Amino acid sequence: MLAFLNAPVAVAYHVVFALSVFFAPLTGGLATAVAIIVFTLAVRLLLSPLSFAALRGQARITALQPRIAELQARYSGQPERLQRELTALSAAEGGGLLAGFLPLLLQLPFFSVIYRLLESGTVAGRSNVLLAKRLLVAPLGSHWLTGAGPASAQGLVFLGVFALIAAACFAVARMARLPAPAAGTGLSRTLPYLTVVFAAFVPLAAGLYLLTSTAWTAAERAIWRRRTRPAGQVPAAAMPG
Repeated sequence: MLAFLNAPVAVAYHVVFALSVFFAPLTGGLATAVAIIVFTLAVRLLLSPLSFAALRGQARITALQPRIAELQARYSGQPERLQRELTALSAAEGGGLLAGFLPLLLQLPFFSVIYRLLESGTVAGRSNVLLAKRLLVAPLGSHWLTGAGPASAQGLVFLGVFALIAAACFAVARMARLPAPAAGTGLSRTLPYLTVVFAAFVPLAAGLYLLTSTAWTAAERAIWRRRTRPAGQVPAAAMPG
């Protein structure tokens, strides 16, 4: 299953391993954890044009919502006519109804490669030695609910990672809550917190990836808000929480 990912996963493995060797003299036993973070940041940086394209598309979708609601009210009893009108609106707006989703879909293979690398015990038929390394006292291949258990010193490492993920999720959700271009819906404000739940069931290495990627998403949205904030609008940081 997903055998087509085997080759890129193997490439990613060698890159992360080389980074860990590079960072070892500087970070000691944290070298592999640092390598995972740096590799994730590099991939997110390469994908940032797609991320900003998605944000632009989402902004267009938000701007179209009043017109979509108007069409839905006008043609509520004519589903075929409504579909034609929505299609025409999308075409007139340069595919605005889909522009927010296609860039996200194009990123999925890259994220799948990273996730598979950090949760698989073997890569290219050999043991994944990255998962045998540690973040403090916790092996990167360990799970929060197994092994030493959630109440152990290893469990405390996981709780620290969860807390940082939750903080990054809060930043993402808060920007979706504040009024701005491409402001999010209720779902977009709560969905980021599912990342914390997901992190509780994956290896610590994958948790580091989720932490880094979520923090990068928060930074991207902060940059986007700053770029698209109308002149004279109060910066988000200056608004009451």
